[in-house]
Amino acid sequence: MTPVNIRLRPWRDDDVPLVLRAFHDPEMRRQSPFPILTPKDAQGWIAQWTGVGHAFAVEVAGPVPAEPGGLTEGQVVGNVAVAGIDRHDNGWVSYWVVREARGRGIAVRATELLARWAFEERGLFRLELGHRTDNPASCRVATKAGFRPEGVERGKLCYDGIRYDVERHARLATD
Repeated sequence: MTPVNIRLRPWRDDDVPLVLRAFHDPEMRRQSPFPILTPKDAQGWIAQWTGVGHAFAVEVAGPVPAEPGGLTEGQVVGNVAVAGIDRHDNGWVSYWVVREARGRGIAVRATELLARWAFEERGLFRLELGHRTDNPASCRVATKAGFRPEGVERGKLCYDGIRYDVERHARLATD
């Protein structure tokens, strides 16, 4: 697949249909902080970032070569965010990409752009993220974006009554 140029921008109210569609994916739905089943739920997801962090829509920038089921310029294909910012200038990073955009390096580039913004514009020093140990794709995103593994938190997450270990990664402004 052809690499895709991206840009980050604030989420807007007209992104509600994309958020709703993204969270209809069973994997995304399972990781959602609350059920996102209606346009009002999707509006709530966008609004929930106000005052708790910085979330950015990941948008395709520039022309994209024609491919079957390809992406289009201006299409929102994911989210990247930093939240949980504390008095020590640490933040927690999260990301997701819609199914049709996965495997193109979009999450890596979005996470790199977010880290640069967080360090240079927001003045953070340490960014952390975690992924289930059974999610090698998310691990690749973290390491390719410069986040070093720091250890495994046993039984940290619970989905549908099943406990999952989480590998924590971090990136410092000095890395």
